[in-house]
Amino acid sequence: MTLHIEEQEDRIVATLDRPEKRNAIDQATVDALHGLCAMLEDAPRTLILAGSGGVFAAGADIAQLRDRTADDARRGINATVFIRIHELPMPVVAAIDGYALGGGAELAYAADIRIATPSLRIGNPETGLGIIAAAGATWRLPEIVGEARAGELLLTGRALDAEEALRWGLVSSVHPADELLATAHGIVDRIAANDPLATQYTKRALRTPRAQHPAIELELQAELFDSPEKHRRMTAFLERKSR
Repeated sequence: MTLHIEEQEDRIVATLDRPEKRNAIDQATVDALHGLCAMLEDAPRTLILAGSGGVFAAGADIAQLRDRTADDARRGINATVFIRIHELPMPVVAAIDGYALGGGAELAYAADIRIATPSLRIGNPETGLGIIAAAGATWRLPEIVGEARAGELLLTGRALDAEEALRWGLVSSVHPADELLATAHGIVDRIAANDPLATQYTKRALRTPRAQHPAIELELQAELFDSPEKHRRMTAFLERKSR
């Protein structure tokens, strides 16, 4: 089993579990991630992504990558599943301990929220292996850290430590390793306290191209304004305020 899944009513924790390969992402992992996405598309819940053994994911499986062909590249094996993760209805929280390199970094970039430990090393060394970071880094990383910083990282292949990743906004906070998962659950607790539909619509608006704003917000808000949950929550707020 390359992906260990723990289900709760409002969340799923998925842990990459190939410690002998530093959780390198192979075809079996990709297949398991597709299965996970199918579950979360059918029954939306917040997802926590983590890695076992003090490593998030040290990259894609190089032994498999070496044997892949041009046709494999055009299939976008890793890119396709990372896009699917990025587009899940509910938020995705990446809890990153240790190495997140190459495909592991691109998996982290696909999350909505990234938190890390002080041992974080994150980056894309693909050009040193004769390939490019083709599973999301060239378009997601500029959106996260800006074009200048993304260009530096991708063109030099260097990795950031936790302090620099935090300063650049690549991760939102850094926590001791023994507190990382609890912190991720705390974030999910805050998400779970909110209206799930409003959360899904907020994520959809965040993921919508700039040219479609503000029309997308107006349409989504119109649906929420007619929802019973909006009325219930606002009534409860007003009743608390009047006490």
